[in-house]
Amino acid sequence: MPRRVITKRIGDILLERGIVNRQELEQALAHQKERGGLLGQALVEMGMVTEEEVALALTAQYGFPYLPLESYDIDDEVARLVPEQVARQYVLIPIDRIGNALSVAMADPSNVQAVEDIELLTSCAVQTFVSTPSDIRKAIARCYKSSSNGPASPPPPTNGPPR
Repeated sequence: MPRRVITKRIGDILLERGIVNRQELEQALAHQKERGGLLGQALVEMGMVTEEEVALALTAQYGFPYLPLESYDIDDEVARLVPEQVARQYVLIPIDRIGNALSVAMADPSNVQAVEDIELLTSCAVQTFVSTPSDIRKAIARCYKSSSNGPASPPPPTNGPPR
């Protein structure tokens, strides 16, 4: 994957767009320093921005397109090219494959290690899209349908009339 040259920090992008003010940014930076994690994550946790606002700022920062996944139809076979555990760990999901190119929606497009791991696992060149963590987690739940997503719905009754 070619490295992207980052010319602006996400906080600066959010400031320029009027999504946060300087005081909110300073509070979020202090929160991030204290608890770790990404600045966008801190801003969302503090209720200052939405996940979508962070995702759109990431598209401006990295130049990757934004892809809302809520109504995007992902082929389960494509999703399963990456093990569920890896998809959950990196908060990403494969969304399409054409030949040797695998399109992947990621919450953190700066995670070069995640892209390299996916390329090694799939033997495909990864094309990155940005999506929100919530959209990706919902897509993972839809595509993998594992028991780790919470209680499964009960099986249909085998005898008697349907409820």
